[in-house]
Amino acid sequence: MTLPKTVTSGESHHGWLIAADIGGTFTDVIALGPHANVVPVKVLSTPPDFGTGVIDGALDALSEAGALPGDVEGVLHATTVATNAILERQGAKTAVVTTKGFKDVLEIGRLRRPLLYDLSWKKPVPLVRRRDRHELEQRIASDGTVLTAVDTFELEALAQQLVDDGIEAVAVCLINSHILPEEERLVANKLRKLLPSVYVTASVDISPEQGEFERTSTAAVNSYVGPVVHSYVTELSRNLHDHQIDAPFSIMQSSGGLLDAQSVAEKPVQIIESGPAAGVIAVQKLAQLLGLDNVVAFDMGGTTAKASLIENGRPFVASDYEVGGGMNITRSMGKGAGYTIRVPSIDIAEVGAGGGSVINVDSAGAMHVGPQSAGSRPGPACYGQGGERPTLTDANVVLGYLNPESIAGGRVQIAPELAVKALAQVADQVSKDAGDTARGAYQIAVSNMTSAVKAVTSERGRDPRDSVMVAFGGAGPLYGAALARELGIETVIVPVHTGVFSSLGLLVADTEYQVVAPYTASLRNIAALAEQFEYLGSEVLDRLSKSEATSVTVERLLDMRYKGQRFELRIPMPDGSIDDDLIAATFARFHAEHLKTYGRSSGDELIEIVNLRVRGSITNPVSIDQALAIPLTESDAPTSRVCRFESDIDTPIIRRTHLTTEPMDGPLVVEDMDSTTLVPPGASARLDKFNNIVISWNSNEEAQ
Repeated sequence: MTLPKTVTSGESHHGWLIAADIGGTFTDVIALGPHANVVPVKVLSTPPDFGTGVIDGALDALSEAGALPGDVEGVLHATTVATNAILERQGAKTAVVTTKGFKDVLEIGRLRRPLLYDLSWKKPVPLVRRRDRHELEQRIASDGTVLTAVDTFELEALAQQLVDDGIEAVAVCLINSHILPEEERLVANKLRKLLPSVYVTASVDISPEQGEFERTSTAAVNSYVGPVVHSYVTELSRNLHDHQIDAPFSIMQSSGGLLDAQSVAEKPVQIIESGPAAGVIAVQKLAQLLGLDNVVAFDMGGTTAKASLIENGRPFVASDYEVGGGMNITRSMGKGAGYTIRVPSIDIAEVGAGGGSVINVDSAGAMHVGPQSAGSRPGPACYGQGGERPTLTDANVVLGYLNPESIAGGRVQIAPELAVKALAQVADQVSKDAGDTARGAYQIAVSNMTSAVKAVTSERGRDPRDSVMVAFGGAGPLYGAALARELGIETVIVPVHTGVFSSLGLLVADTEYQVVAPYTASLRNIAALAEQFEYLGSEVLDRLSKSEATSVTVERLLDMRYKGQRFELRIPMPDGSIDDDLIAATFARFHAEHLKTYGRSSGDELIEIVNLRVRGSITNPVSIDQALAIPLTESDAPTSRVCRFESDIDTPIIRRTHLTTEPMDGPLVVEDMDSTTLVPPGASARLDKFNNIVISWNSNEEAQ
């Protein structure tokens, strides 16, 4: 029996949708009305109660739209609450329950070092203390045979010990439980009954794959952030209700699909990269609209800069990644610095370079940018909220790139004299004036961010010069053209609503649910392969059928590798009944992807299937052109101010509406409500039919 590819039902929305993305400095909100009315709003984030910023932004957007809270029919959200809990180590007091002899799996890991020659590097401290890791006299063999069954009395004694220790969350990860998940679920369910107030995770319900370290780490992270996420989701849902916003509430997953809030609370590890994923989905939808195959998505906000590659219209989705170790990465190179999470995630490289990144000088007199950030409180010095450390935003004010009076549609006032004062601290240490210091910081930031783009392109065997860049986020358009020039990318697109583009991604993202299972049958056992895919597909359709769907699409994927390899490649299986020809076509796809990624392939080596995956998605009725193809209002006449490049240049300051389809030579500064775009000397900018700014480099001129 073949899985149905598409099931259709339901209708598009008729009320207002609210999309909110929480960043380190700003909370970005977009309200989308039933007739493509779009109202973007940026408000300062409100740590530690980030939900307040979501409510404030939603109410402001509805007020500007002339709509009422009762008109809202859906709330879509991307949040950093899970990530912050890990980075700030503010998660629940967690215990791990495992098989005897495997207490130290979290420390042992995969014996990887992210920096081979850095002798000062220290392994991250596990989220679960060793004293809170408990072993059971239980064992499952590699073939699924129960060698030693779970002892009920041992579990009861363990539960009492966990109570005495004040444990708030438990991760259960038994060895070989992916072969026999019932044994691990038995332990987890027993602990749930004995400890009704404790958050319990069974690793097979989060990551039912081989690899005891990855399963243990993923389950530990899920339990560590579980109570925090559950509390946040519950509180935000209640606050929305208190403000008369009674609408379905969905949250972006790291894989790029939306999921209902209740499912997220059950598996919060799925939303670690929630915000960045929303931005990539917005770029994917834009690329499809513009007919672009290969696109580098570059997102720079207040705290970090992120890069992702969309190839042939699809973003890369990795099976595991790390968080909390500097640059978040999903590939093998550089791993070992953070906490491993094995759940599907869009392949995003992230570095600590954002508008709020602090500029400092080390003991050798070298200037650095980030990864420390001033955040939203106190924020950059120029915000006048008590911040004294110089940041990239302060540097951009000194350079003349940012409006010296206000940004974010006038919501944030700028004090340029405070930016100069803050930069003077660094200027004195490097014996330069404030302008040269600011320009140096700008160039250092560009250099830092090239590593993120290379991580998702050249380190994957892809040439960034074959792609177009889409720059977005509050600070992305200030750096996109310079970064593209550094990488040899000729064209940069700055979309409408660029400063709140991740929120726009929430509006157009599909609802998604994915399941995975290890594959242990013979490679040529077609009946077993078809039967397992059928079972997984039924589970996906059952979960998604609970939603009002306009279209449910089911996709089959396989994690494959040459026999003896450690890492797998995820290969989509063609549609159709599973037979010898379909298997051969899938193998051909694997060989081609291996050649592209690693530079070699071999038709003589044996291939093995490690996991089967089925991904189901509900097509979103909202198309991205509804948010982009909007009339632009009239603006004031162009002005000018001095901006520093290699030299000081009197630079036109314009609005997006001043651009036409005819290219306008740089330097230019284009000011939008939610972001500022810099067109350097040697580049030109024009407007396309969707009001996107298209920046092109003149190959005969050098950037200044």
